[in-house]
Amino acid sequence: MVMAASVSCPLACLACLAFLILNLWLPCDAFAPSTSRPGAFKVVLEPPSPLPSSSGLSASATDGDASFVENLTRRYELFQGARSDGYDFKQSTAIAIAGAYDADEVRGTIRKYVDSAPCVMFTWENSPACKKAVKYLDVAGASYANVRLDDPWDEGNPIRAELGKMVGRSSVPCVFVGGEYVGGFDAGAGEDSPGLMEMAFKGTLREKLRDAGALQ
Repeated sequence: MVMAASVSCPLACLACLAFLILNLWLPCDAFAPSTSRPGAFKVVLEPPSPLPSSSGLSASATDGDASFVENLTRRYELFQGARSDGYDFKQSTAIAIAGAYDADEVRGTIRKYVDSAPCVMFTWENSPACKKAVKYLDVAGASYANVRLDDPWDEGNPIRAELGKMVGRSSVPCVFVGGEYVGGFDAGAGEDSPGLMEMAFKGTLREKLRDAGALQ
């Protein structure tokens, strides 16, 4: 009985990770309708240069002819490595989903995006929190760049994983104002990055946007 349990444990862990990756890789609200306020000025950026492919759980040029199980095993190893490095469960899952990538190159891409406009958001189009963040910035009259991490996923996943390492939070939206991380929609990584909702309630959101030159 003990031997059987020890053999099945890794398989159970792989199955659990596969379930989590599929649920995080394909968000449950993926088919929710998209909304946007007519007339709002937004900039949707395309990646300035191709990023190393991290094609989720499907085969890719990097994976070659590896089977699904072999691919999943590599993702599990990335997950375990991230956990060993001290990352929390959600960040470790984001790293596993991203697959192998050049961290320096991805960080350079992130910096180009952050420096491209006074206010920059990294989003998933159909994420409820991202939609709320867009609404808050529209109501504030802000001009912002919206960097989609779900179009395509294989380029957005490494950016999401590396953003999580940089700011301490892998959730989207990930908002920068004046080159500084200010959090997501309703939360952030600390007192200096509480998220847009808390900033709006405290009356600091428009001030921050104005100081950065992001108000229309």
